Amino acid sequence: MDLNVNQQRAIITGASSGIGKATALAFAKAGISIALVSRSVDKLEAIAETTRDLGVEAKVYALDLADLTTVKERIAQIDDDFGPINILVNNAGMGYTNLLSDTSLSDWQAVLNLNLSSIFQCVMGVLPKMRQRKRGTIVNIASIAAQNAFAGWGAYCVSKAGLVSFSEVLAQEERVNQIRVISVCPGSVNTPIWDTNTVQADFDRSMMLAPETVAQVILQAVLLPEEAVIETITLTSSAGTL
Repeated sequence: MDLNVNQQRAIITGASSGIGKATALAFAKAGISIALVSRSVDKLEAIAETTRDLGVEAKVYALDLADLTTVKERIAQIDDDFGPINILVNNAGMGYTNLLSDTSLSDWQAVLNLNLSSIFQCVMGVLPKMRQRKRGTIVNIASIAAQNAFAGWGAYCVSKAGLVSFSEVLAQEERVNQIRVISVCPGSVNTPIWDTNTVQADFDRSMMLAPETVAQVILQAVLLPEEAVIETITLTSSAGTL
């Protein structure tokens, strides 16, 4: 029997802006209570207030996912405090542009740590209880860069390709436990990632996907009947922008 949407509880990482914020609002409108995770507590509190006004529970958790040694334990604590967690949306990540020949080892490791290893740790934080309950949906936000090579985006492409591969293996291993794993691979999305100092790119942001569009796709995927799963979703702008 499917879990009533109003009983569902989700953790969303990188929830303070962009796809994470849009997903939090979409989930709240659908009646899903949310644990909001990010480094920026002030931004999270504002989003939490908005979602509470929509009639769901929302709680804020400050967590730096770059600190890999603490992530698994902290996510498990959120599950204890706010759970039972039915949905985990791994959205937090970073953009990075540079030629591979100009990429330092420290930059390379920083990209892989945040975009791949922190997600591994988040999953390990919720997996034991999802297994016990024989229920759960894990959504990993990847990118079309996982499926396509883009010059100047080497470390980013590798991190997202690794994330899709991780998701595919996790799906195979956890199917027996009735845990669904979904990779969402959007094209360019108009988020603050383009304003960060690790990304140097000049695209027409008005032609990109809106975060709210990606959020609607995530919501539709998690609300599928529990016996069904779309394991990989590729979403691109109809305007033809990458």
